[in-house]
Amino acid sequence: MATRAHRGRFITFEGLDGCGKSTQLEKLAGVLRAQGLDVVVTREPGGTATGEKIRKLLLDTATSGLSPMAELALMFASRAQHIKEVILPALAAGRIVLCDRFTDSTEAYQGGGRKLGSAPVLALHRVLCENLQPELTILMDSDVAHSVERARRRNRTRGKEENDEGRFEQENRAFFGRVHDAYLALAAREKQRVALVDARGAVADTHKEIVEIVRRKLKLAKTA
Repeated sequence: MATRAHRGRFITFEGLDGCGKSTQLEKLAGVLRAQGLDVVVTREPGGTATGEKIRKLLLDTATSGLSPMAELALMFASRAQHIKEVILPALAAGRIVLCDRFTDSTEAYQGGGRKLGSAPVLALHRVLCENLQPELTILMDSDVAHSVERARRRNRTRGKEENDEGRFEQENRAFFGRVHDAYLALAAREKQRVALVDARGAVADTHKEIVEIVRRKLKLAKTA
C-alpha cells in the first residue's frame, strides 16, 4: 500500500441517491484542476472494467432476488479491484482521487438499509481493502423523500437507452430512512474524517461550502 509520505490525497463523496453528490464532485474537480492539480474522478461500484460489470449487476432492476450478503460481497469485489487498479496507483503517483462513494456507502446501504450492521462491513474492509481510508469524506445530508424522488425521476428520464440503475430506488421509504440514519451515525463516529454538508440549499452555495472544506483540508490557496 502507498505510504502517507508519497501518497496523493483521497477524498470521497457520500449521501443518498439524488442528493447531488455527483454534480458537486465534478464541480470540485473543475476547481482543483483549474489550480493545476492532477485529479482522478472515479466511482463505486465501478471505476474499472470489472467493477462496471459488477455495477450493472448490482443496480439493474432485474436483479431483484439478490440476497443482502451477496450484494455486500459484490460491492467489496468491485471495491477491491478498484483500489488495486485505480485508487492506489493514483495515490502513489501523488494525484488527488475524488471518488463517488466508497465503503461508507456500503455501511449505510447494506449495513443500515439491509440491516446487516456495521460489523461485517468493517471486517471486510479491513481484510479486502487493507483498511484504506479517505483523508476526507464529504457527506451530503439531504431530505430523504426529496432525494429519492429526484433519483427515481433521473432513472425514469434515462429509460432503457442507458444502463438500468434503478434497483435501489425501488426500495421503500423505511429503507432509505435507515440509510440516512446510518450515515448520520457514521458522521458522528468519524468526526475527524467526515464533513457533514447540508445539501438542501442552492447548488452554488453547497459548492462554495465544499470548496472551502477541501481548501482547508488540502491547505490550498484561496481562489478569487
